[in-house]
Amino acid sequence: MKTRTKTMGAALSIAAIAVSLPLSVTAYAQPAEPSTVEAPLPNLEGDCDPFRAAVPTWKTFINQPVSQVLAQIPDISTFSSAVSGGLNPAVNVASVLDNGPYVVFAPTDEAFAKLPPAQLDALKADPAALTDLVYYHVFLGLLGPGDVKGQRATQQGADINVEGTNGDIKVNESAKVICGGIPAANARIYLLDTVLDPTAAPEAITPSGTSSTSTTPTTPTTEPGPLPAEVAPAAPADIPAADAPIG
Repeated sequence: MKTRTKTMGAALSIAAIAVSLPLSVTAYAQPAEPSTVEAPLPNLEGDCDPFRAAVPTWKTFINQPVSQVLAQIPDISTFSSAVSGGLNPAVNVASVLDNGPYVVFAPTDEAFAKLPPAQLDALKADPAALTDLVYYHVFLGLLGPGDVKGQRATQQGADINVEGTNGDIKVNESAKVICGGIPAANARIYLLDTVLDPTAAPEAITPSGTSSTSTTPTTPTTEPGPLPAEVAPAAPADIPAADAPIG
């Protein structure tokens, strides 16, 4: 009797394992739920509520090239036109900027309205001057509002001086960032209340042996063309010949 009871108990245990095994395999094989975590967006700093209201889809900019992003911000239509050939067909650097990474300081339409009409007309008629203006608002990098400060060599060749962080950033002392850190796939955009003047660029800083970041003065370009991969170092001064003859 004891042997028969043991046999029945073993059979029941085997049956229970046989039933539970397919269930556990099925549960293990169920696909995982799709992730709903989105890539983090850069922080916007400054008076950005008007920008958010005007462009409610701004979070999608993180996947778009900078020239497309500029074209979708209503407050900078003049600057976007300057970049894409709208002010002068001979100046279309949209594809160049799309090969970033870049920091782009984009003056608003109100900033351009501060310029004397004759000055804006002259810019529209002079491809070299318009190219200089656009490139003076751009430098290499992908920097947010907390890291953008410093003296930076622009793609035009002359330097700009960025002071402050986050919601309190100024460029060349007089131009104020209204809203900074607007994302693009290859750029960070800063809306400016003033058009920067490349002819009034700050004096370049001479690199020192203890400085971790060096900036090198370069001659501003006068002809439109592709942006250099990096700012070329200034040519060294001629070294006078030694008094002693060479042996």
